[in-house]
Amino acid sequence: MPRASNSTTIDPALDAAALLRRVGFFGLFVILPVLAQVARRATVILAPIAVVLLIIASAIDRRQRPVRPGVSRLLTAPAFLAGMLVVLWSVLSLTWTPFFGPAVERLANLAATIGLALLGYFALPDRMRSANLYLLPLGVVAGSIVAIVLGLFGAHLAPPGIDDDGALDRGLILLILLVWPALAWLRSRRRDREALGLALLVALALTVQPDVTQIAALAVGALAFAVTSYRPKLGVMLTATISAALLAVAPLLPFLARPIGAALLGPLSPAALSLKSWQKVVTADPVRLITGHGFETALRGRLVGLLPLNAPTTALFEFWYELGIVGALAAAFALYASIRRGGRDIPALIPGAMGCFAAAFTVACLGVGLTAIWWLSIIAIAIVVFVAVERGQFRTSRPKVAKLHRLREN
Repeated sequence: MPRASNSTTIDPALDAAALLRRVGFFGLFVILPVLAQVARRATVILAPIAVVLLIIASAIDRRQRPVRPGVSRLLTAPAFLAGMLVVLWSVLSLTWTPFFGPAVERLANLAATIGLALLGYFALPDRMRSANLYLLPLGVVAGSIVAIVLGLFGAHLAPPGIDDDGALDRGLILLILLVWPALAWLRSRRRDREALGLALLVALALTVQPDVTQIAALAVGALAFAVTSYRPKLGVMLTATISAALLAVAPLLPFLARPIGAALLGPLSPAALSLKSWQKVVTADPVRLITGHGFETALRGRLVGLLPLNAPTTALFEFWYELGIVGALAAAFALYASIRRGGRDIPALIPGAMGCFAAAFTVACLGVGLTAIWWLSIIAIAIVVFVAVERGQFRTSRPKVAKLHRLREN
């Protein structure tokens, strides 16, 4: 009789799931950071494809965490409940927004982005393989190199007739957010030199085509990262408190910042005039600070004259203008609770999480509106990536070789 084989039975379904998951992570971690430098819609097109591959892989091998307990924890999390209050208030504001059709379309896109992030969260395996997570710093390196080449030689490399303005700016913002989970992963693997080299490469990519918002975002993120690395509790508290406070008291900011901006930049500088417009919006209709003007009015209002063209295009202004005190304070609490929750997870990842929070909030404060889909997609991607890095921390140290030898001898 033939002897029974001792080899492990090969399951084609599990192999297919592993392949799909690897392809999904390769698209999310490597292809997306590269293509985002040259294509404006890369984020909103590739991210859903990668998430769908992860969902299919999880449906085949069922290696994700149980969905029901995860949903229960999510539905009882204060940050998630406050975020849902923001969404519900946005839906309610459709009754008084002057741009009902565009607002419904934008709100549907917002719901789709939130759904994408949730699906990606639930589709992640319970334990992430290191081989998949090492794709993340590889993708950030590749994206940075492409950004540097485009910044230096972009005018000569672009094919004639291609008009893709803003692609590099969006791609660099994606790198600014993805560099923090990449750094957190490398530092958790005790690869500090590689982490430092990665950070310097991203910084170099930003200097090739300087932009105030991007440089400020990276600098603020680096400051939060450094403070949290030195004093974790202090870094988390400062990041959470400052971010939430700025959003909560945003209508007071133009009255405080305009004299400073006028003294430093001149009273006729674009920044000072933008703050003056913000002041007029606050004082002209203070009752609207309670209800807001309705979803999508900040963008559309500029086109029809409801808002000055030089009104700020920041989340601080648009939250209050569109959603009023209810939406703004709910968003501030959600932000505060999210940051505090991020500061209670695995200690090795906390500095990177605070750096990502601070960088994202800086971008939102200086140059991105409230509901730009590409921006919301980038935030969703950063969240999914950080969860993936967190699930790769189930083994913090490798067994020593001497201990393995003793185990084998016994």
